[in-house]
Formats: sequence, structure tokens, C-alpha cells
Amino acid sequence: MAARSSQSCTALERSIRERVPTLLTDLYQFTMAYAYWRAGRHNEPAVFELFFRDNPFGGGFSLFSGLHDCLLFLRSFRFTDEDVEYLRSVLPPATDPAFFLFLRELDCSGVTVHSVPEGTVVFARVPLMEVSGPLAVVQLLETSLLCLVNYASLVCSNAARFRLAAGSRRKLLEMGLRRAQGPDGGLTASRYTYVGGFDLTSNVQAGFLFGIPVAGTMAHSYVTSFSSLEEVWPQTLVAANGDHDNIDLISLTKGWLGRVCELLEAEPGKIHEGELAAFLSYAIAYPHNFLPVIDSYSVTCSGLLNFCAVALSLCELDYSPLGVRLDSGDLCRQSVEVRHVFRLCSEQFSIPAFQSLLIVGTNNITEHSMAELNKKENEIDVVGVGTHLVTCTRQPSLGCVYKLVEVRGSPRMKFSEDPEKSTVPGRKAVYRMLDTEGHPFLDLLCLCEESAPKACVAVRCHPVVGDKTCQSITPAQVSCLRLDVYTKGQITHPLCSTAETREKVQSSIQTLHPRHKRLQEPDSYIVAVSEKLHNLIAEIRKGSSNNSNFLLAN
Repeated sequence: MAARSSQSCTALERSIRERVPTLLTDLYQFTMAYAYWRAGRHNEPAVFELFFRDNPFGGGFSLFSGLHDCLLFLRSFRFTDEDVEYLRSVLPPATDPAFFLFLRELDCSGVTVHSVPEGTVVFARVPLMEVSGPLAVVQLLETSLLCLVNYASLVCSNAARFRLAAGSRRKLLEMGLRRAQGPDGGLTASRYTYVGGFDLTSNVQAGFLFGIPVAGTMAHSYVTSFSSLEEVWPQTLVAANGDHDNIDLISLTKGWLGRVCELLEAEPGKIHEGELAAFLSYAIAYPHNFLPVIDSYSVTCSGLLNFCAVALSLCELDYSPLGVRLDSGDLCRQSVEVRHVFRLCSEQFSIPAFQSLLIVGTNNITEHSMAELNKKENEIDVVGVGTHLVTCTRQPSLGCVYKLVEVRGSPRMKFSEDPEKSTVPGRKAVYRMLDTEGHPFLDLLCLCEESAPKACVAVRCHPVVGDKTCQSITPAQVSCLRLDVYTKGQITHPLCSTAETREKVQSSIQTLHPRHKRLQEPDSYIVAVSEKLHNLIAEIRKGSSNNSNFLLAN
């Protein structure tokens, strides 16, 4: 097991280097870096912040994900000779050759990152990462860091919403690889939907790299590839306890099929022989993992009967069949009918295992249809979700941005024709205010030099959006949201496994007040700035207005 874990870790490191090479960025990052370098400004200390402006899916929160990969990317950031030669070919011919020597020696040894812990519930306008270092370097990091955080956080948040819609009883299976936006999108989706609350994935590579439990049995194509019992080979199976010789499973199953048809008053003439052959062949190959899809032809007239016959045969040989998968039609109604048949078989044939057979539902599941399951009578134990989970159908992008907030120790602020796109200047500390029940109710952005707010002490602040009137709030508890995660080329905070991050997500979501985690029309969570930061914003706005007359100066 240890060797296998070591191999997985090595593969993960290699995967990051291959998926996120240093050239994975936009061309204008290099043109800006060159202009900084040409002006002698490339080593000026600068600070950028990464954040998003609106909570996704019309919800009340998001989940910060992707930090793990960001840190591995920073640690391996370096241009190769091949990279530099390519850049030489695409940048203007007049580019100073010395700039390419500068790029060849570039790394992140001068970069520092402060971050919200990965897996934390986060809200719009709160800086998720603060990246500081030489201006040219931290500028070059922009696109890659956004690429790593945007989709990971979005799909993780989507998974959390599916989990909230499903409730805690049902297991959730992610099965969206074939519908994802490319191989990397599929792999990222499998990883972060597990982090967001799913239990299983169909993605084998994700299981290998991230230790996610994998699941899957058969597709309809397997079932329809059979047409006759003559195609079943081998036809025998040894009992699980080893007490018997090879048993003719076809003959045994035919006997059980007759008894099932008699019990359910079913018409044997409607049973599809090819489907039975497929089930038998699969059961012989995987007697401990028998869970077929039963709607290739007709659930009630063929698939369910064939399953029961094969499953009863396996039980007689001391195996434990797992259950069935439904993939079309009214899943709720069918699941109730299937469960009824399982209970009848259990009682009639004295087979306790039939009481605990799983029913898996998969059929273009959306967040809405997931929530509807809780309103209808159904017997579904596991729900498989693909397209609407991994493609984030309702919102394809989180919209994270990466904005400059300080250069040479001086705060910087972006103004905009759209006030919502204005930025909050200066290096900041981020604090989460909790009420007496431990629920967060406000995130406070302060300047780094300010004293930290204290529990049970009133704080004056101004909301970032909406009514910006000064408020006085008194937190019962105060939590700092910033960690030192990367300093001088080294990762300074332990990297969590995928399973550990998943646990953090669930703990973080549990702290939310129900009004903030409602899927529909949640209450808006307040993000505010301290009075000192509010005053700084006003001063910069005023100063910018005064500086607009510089052309008239002598």
C-alpha cells in the first residue's frame, strides 16, 4: 500500500508539470513583463489579489479549490530553453535579446502567497489568494493561477449544491468524464466533485491520482451485444464457500427465473434472452460485483426478472449481488416498483440479501431533479450525475479575477465605468465574524497594519456592495482566513490529500447558517471593509480626481 501511495504522489507531481507548463498563459503577460523589464521596474515589489465578484449559480456561497495545484505550479515555475526560443519567435523582432536571458533565469523564489485555506466556504469579493513578489514575475503568474482556481472552485461548488439537494442519505457517483470539456476538464471535475461532496467517481485515472473510490459496472452496449444463451461462456461457477463443484449457472438461473415469473405473474415470453445471457456472463466474471443496468429493453417485463433470477442463483452459491441501475423513464416510480419486487423475493424465497440490494439512478440528473427526489416517493440509494455536474450547465465560469492592489508599498486601485468592477486597494487581512452559534455572518477586510478585531468587541465597517452605510457589528468569535502557504520558493503549509480537503469542505459548509446555504434565494452574505480601509478608498478616489489635471500643470 505504501509503494502504491508513493507511485500516486509521483504521478500527481508529473501530472501537474504536464498539465500546467510555464507557457500556459496569455501572450500579453510577456509583453507587459518586457515593458516592466525595459523600464527597469521588473523587480519592484508588487501585490496581486485573486477573487471573484459574484457567488455562482445564484447561490449564497462558493468553495475555494485549486490551491494545491497552484502551489505545485509555483514550485516548478521555470522556463526551459525550448520555451524561451519559442517566445523569441512570437515576440516582436525588436525585443532586446537580454530579456530572454532574464526569462531563462526566472523562478518563484521571490514570491510569497497568503491564502484562504483550501476547502473553505468563501464569498464574493473576499481575496482568496494574495500573491506578492517582483512585479514581472507575479504578473506572469496571473493566467495560470486563474486557470487553476476558476474551474476547480466552480465545479466543487456545483458538487456541494448537488450534495445539499440530495441530502446526506444517498451516495453520489460522478460519471461525467465523457461529457467534460476535454481530458483535463474531466480529471479536474472528478477530483473536485469528490472534494465537494460526491462519494464515488467512474474516472479510473482520478482514482489512481487522488485516491477517490471508483465505481462502475456495465453499459447498455454490453447488454445488447448478447442475443442468445449460447454466447455465455464459461457457463459454470464455483460456489463462494468452495463446498461445491462447478455449478451450471444457466440451468440454475432458468429454474429461478421460472419461480420469479410465477411469483410476479409475469409473462416468460416477454423476457429477452440476450439480456439474460449478458447478465449471466457478467455474473460469472464478477460474482461479487453484480450490478447490471436493467432498462435496455423493459424494466418490468425483462430486466428486473432477469436480474432477480441471476441474483437469486448467486445468493444460492453464497455470493452477494449488489443491485441494479435504472437509466431511463420515471426513476422514482420504477425504483419503488423494483424495491417492492426485491422485498417479495426476499420474503418468498427467504433471501435476506434482497432486502439490502442497491438501486442506482442515472438519467440526465440536474440539481433541480436531484432536489425533486426528496419530494417524491422513491427507493434510490445511489445517484449518478454526469453532464450537468461537470459542465456546470447553469454557469460555465466562476469569473475569478487577479488584480493589482499595491506597488512599491503604495496601494493601487482600479476604477471602472462599472462600479462593480472597482477593486479594493492595499494589502489586507481577512477575518470571519461568527455569531454566538458559530455561524459566520460577515467577512471583514482590513489593512494589514490594522489590529485584528476581537471577540465581543464592536467593530465599525462598511459593506463592499449594496448599502455601504457604516455598520457596527459585535462578533462572538473571530477567525483569521489567511495562511502563509508559499515563501521564497518553498511550500510552507502542509499539502492536504483530496480526502482531507473533502472533510474540510463538509466541516466548512456545516458552519453556514441555513439561510446562507439555501439553494434558492439565499440571504446575501455581507463582506465589508474596515473604517480605515473605507477611508483609504475615499482618499484614493479623491486623489485620482485631483491627478486628472496633470496635463495642465507647469
